[in-house]
Amino acid sequence: MVTLRESPVDTADARELLGEYFRSRELGFIAQDVVYTTTFPRPEAFTPPAGVFLVVDDDTGRPVGCGGIRLIDDGPHGTRYEVKHLYLRPETRGRGWGRLLIEGLEERARELGARELVLDTHHSLEAAGMLYARSGFVAIEPYNDNPNASRWYGKVLS
Repeated sequence: MVTLRESPVDTADARELLGEYFRSRELGFIAQDVVYTTTFPRPEAFTPPAGVFLVVDDDTGRPVGCGGIRLIDDGPHGTRYEVKHLYLRPETRGRGWGRLLIEGLEERARELGARELVLDTHHSLEAAGMLYARSGFVAIEPYNDNPNASRWYGKVLS
């Protein structure tokens, strides 16, 4: 059974997964003749109550994915957390684990008092865009100036 566990972003598992994520984004951007800017997350940004980082373990206990939320400036609905670094290893995609990861992050955001979740992404990540839409995220105006982003999404939490 797949499980989610909280993990500091500077553990070996998290750093390995984040490294794969950043490499995949760099390669995807190179193919589009665009430069991708990599910024490894600061551990304190993903430590409660400032945020949470989750690692997805497959049914053998092997780390296969990750993602986090971090507190950012309040938005129009109040306390706002941003989804960051959502990644699943390619061989695990299509199993519903991305949805499980988003749901886990949303649950933790609610526990931390979030009224809204936001995220930015790139238009080339079509599967991610579909996951966000199926998870209730809608297109919003840009809330940051991330040079890697071309689309912004939000979800009001009740």
